[in-house]
Amino acid sequence: MAVAIQDFFDHVETFFDYRKSIYETSDQTIRSNRIDLKLFQDFVCNGDYSVIDGPVVMDFQYFLKEKRNNAGGSINRKIFTLRRYAKHLRLVDVEAADTLPFDSILKIRQGYKNRPQALTSSQVQQLFATVDRSTVLGIRDYAIYSLMYLTGLRVGEVHSLDLKSIDFDQQTLSITGKGNKIRNLHLHNELFQVLAEYLNVRSAFFNHAAITALFVSKKGNRLAIRTMEDNFKKIIARADLGSPFHVVCHTLRHTFASHLNEEDVDILVIQSLMGHATTKSTESYIHPSQQKIRTAMEKLPAVIFMNKLLERGILNLRFQGSKPQRE
Repeated sequence: MAVAIQDFFDHVETFFDYRKSIYETSDQTIRSNRIDLKLFQDFVCNGDYSVIDGPVVMDFQYFLKEKRNNAGGSINRKIFTLRRYAKHLRLVDVEAADTLPFDSILKIRQGYKNRPQALTSSQVQQLFATVDRSTVLGIRDYAIYSLMYLTGLRVGEVHSLDLKSIDFDQQTLSITGKGNKIRNLHLHNELFQVLAEYLNVRSAFFNHAAITALFVSKKGNRLAIRTMEDNFKKIIARADLGSPFHVVCHTLRHTFASHLNEEDVDILVIQSLMGHATTKSTESYIHPSQQKIRTAMEKLPAVIFMNKLLERGILNLRFQGSKPQRE
């Protein structure tokens, strides 16, 4: 016995209501989960399926892998969303919900095909030099992306900031992260000045006095996440960084962690700044530079030994096929 398609999707809204009210799941996570469920719904409705069973879920995995070319990590996340939803169906006593196969699906070991990358210091300088700070919108955007790079904030965390999030007396910034966890970050002088510059022009935005949001849109609303992402794409296009990977807002968060790591900041400190529950999450954000990799390689005992031999002239190196010179 398996769950009928109609019965399976009848409880989507109660699932999200439950997660938001009881678990206080963030809007960003709700949005991602909703996209995952809609993708699965479109797949089964467009296919020749009548129930949700093991073969359907396996076909869905093949579809994600071969048709959509999703990376392993992306596929695993979608299955995890379905697994959560299946547990909700069991809670609300949907008939045959205990037969749903999502718990039996193996996690793809491949992970992400391309590990997220970080920008170099010179690329960061080039990026921020591209922002036009002679305009009100440019000053606002400069402050937004400075927050992402200088504090490692997620785009959703910047979106949720209010005026009251800033304590100018204590020079701290209160952040509401995933799971509504609160963390307080120190505002160093550079960031303090960037925010002060923006607040000096915030009154130029329509409806600024009636809105609690720190960052205001041209229409006088809380600046949308999509707008932040779209504006960042335009800046990246103008900056012409020559980056071999796709640069998005979240790249600034990776860059923040990587640059701290380059300065030998303890990973526990980086974990605290980024609002991670464990250092395992933090590790995926850290990207050693090529210079640091070269330095590490040069510390290999065999490399040190070979260098000493070369310095003493003990090794008589020659090109392959050439004859050794006679003395």
